[in-house]
Amino acid sequence: MSNANLILVFGATGQQGGSVANALLNNGWLVRVMVRNPSSPASLALKAAGAELVAGTFDDIDVMRRSMVGAYGVFSVQPSSPGGTVTDNDEVRYGKTVASLAAECGVQHLVYSSGSAVGDKPTGVAHFDTKAEIERHIRTLPLPATIVRPAAFMELLVMPGFGLDEGHFHFFMPPGGSMQVVAVEDIGKIVAAIFAQPERFQGKTFDIASDVVTGVRIQELFTAAAGRLIPYARFSDDELAASPFLQKLTALVDDGRLAGNADLAAMREMNPHLQTFESWLAGSGRAAFQRALATSADWAYNQ
Repeated sequence: MSNANLILVFGATGQQGGSVANALLNNGWLVRVMVRNPSSPASLALKAAGAELVAGTFDDIDVMRRSMVGAYGVFSVQPSSPGGTVTDNDEVRYGKTVASLAAECGVQHLVYSSGSAVGDKPTGVAHFDTKAEIERHIRTLPLPATIVRPAAFMELLVMPGFGLDEGHFHFFMPPGGSMQVVAVEDIGKIVAAIFAQPERFQGKTFDIASDVVTGVRIQELFTAAAGRLIPYARFSDDELAASPFLQKLTALVDDGRLAGNADLAAMREMNPHLQTFESWLAGSGRAAFQRALATSADWAYNQ
């Protein structure tokens, strides 16, 4: 028996899946989540919020299949290699398996979270090209699906390792260049809107974002939040020369693929409470920003 109100959410103890699970619960959906450890604090918080927990991993095919039986929808997101927990081949296998099982089980709407740089042309960055391969597989299946491509997370900008602890900030675009960003909380609200309007969104692939920032604007906002000047600069030539990974990402920003192409007016229609980077930094991003100011870290710029 199919339950028209039940959504199975993958990755629910992580950023995107957690955002989606909470947004769906807040909008009256029944939510089932697959978690590795049902006793973890994140799992218990989901259970307290009303989610049904199923213990399993992306390698547990039978668990995933049973979890999908009777579900109306599935939200699919997988860990990727920069997180250090899976290989690129793992990500592809997991993403394809979830989609194939959804088709097999008669799921009526799959929403897959990809990446903003993904498209028909290979990027040369493995964890984007893995998502392109998963997208292609989804399109071969007899499965109503929506593919969203989130912009760079606002949360990324306040991670230690970009120089805030040294009193400056380095990122991908030139000071006057722009880049779209998305608050993780907004991802869930946008996905909830997609599930609520299947006739509008099934079969579509599009970028999602919350706001657009320039290097100059980041400098203004970080300076105001810190109470002292936080100058912005693009990664130096030496940093880029030392890291093929950074070079590739920077080139994707320059050619527009990683800069984001979301229709922000459409995003605000889907989520009237869409956050600007300014409002996010003053609210839920404030604590992470303060930690980054005081935390020394080096990124693994060789992924």
